Amino acid sequence: MCDGFVGNVVLKVSEGLGEMIYGLLRSEAGRSARSAVGLLLAKGALAALKKKADYAEYGGAPLLGVRGACLVGHGRSSPKAIRNAIRVAHSVAARGVVGHIERKLGELRARRQEEGV
Repeated sequence: MCDGFVGNVVLKVSEGLGEMIYGLLRSEAGRSARSAVGLLLAKGALAALKKKADYAEYGGAPLLGVRGACLVGHGRSSPKAIRNAIRVAHSVAARGVVGHIERKLGELRARRQEEGV
């Protein structure tokens, strides 16, 4: 959890690093048959990793501090990313995540008051 500026920097660095690694792997695969075969053998694992890291799979990140289900999407969100952001926001609302966070924060505040902190 962090503020919006730091979160955006971390997100952009992570995206750039992921794209750089993907490009380097493709470049290395073209250097030799052995590298190409190795990359081909790892294709399934790499595809699964790419899917886990793809912002479009999640659609956005939850914006905390807003009383409701609010997700912040990427500026270049595709229709798939927008659809998934709506799906995730619906899930957050249906599961009562905001209420759960409020209850837990209330418990932490009460505990701190009891401890005199």
